Amino acid sequence: MFIQTEATPNPATLKFLPGREVLIGEPRDFRSVDAAGVSPLATGLFAISGVTGVFLGSDFISVTKDDTNWAHIKPAILGVIMDHFLSGKPVIAEAGVADVDFSETDEFFEDEDKEMVEVIKELLATRVRPAVAMDGGDIIFKGFKEGTVFLHMQGACSGCPSSTATLKNGIENLLRHFVPGVEAVQQV
Repeated sequence: MFIQTEATPNPATLKFLPGREVLIGEPRDFRSVDAAGVSPLATGLFAISGVTGVFLGSDFISVTKDDTNWAHIKPAILGVIMDHFLSGKPVIAEAGVADVDFSETDEFFEDEDKEMVEVIKELLATRVRPAVAMDGGDIIFKGFKEGTVFLHMQGACSGCPSSTATLKNGIENLLRHFVPGVEAVQQV
């Protein structure tokens, strides 16, 4: 098994590509060892000293570290990923969790904005999420209120120095262009 690695715009996060499907359904973002309990893969990665976050995408794993040098933990990360896929264990062990659509939870918007919100979600799904996934992250719609779109950044995008520029220069401009009524984008 050959696992490729890619740098992300976030220097604290590397993207690992095992060359096979990682997760079916919505991506999962784990920010603590307790939250990772539903994933044997994420739990194994959190056992490595210095790992502070694990993001599971459809065909990649993004790992975020503290100030530990990548040279010290990258071999251990590669070993955990390889061992996991060779073991045949599931990526998510909790029954039914892989089928939950996490992008739909805790959304807020007025009923009269429903049509506009659907257009926003479609643009995010078709134009933004694929590009953000290439950088090892994901973006989730959380709400719309008084012209402002609220989004949640995950994976490599969470805490990335360039995420503010991505939100303001990229996503905000795109949504303002295609969706009259959108005035701003804010991260939550």
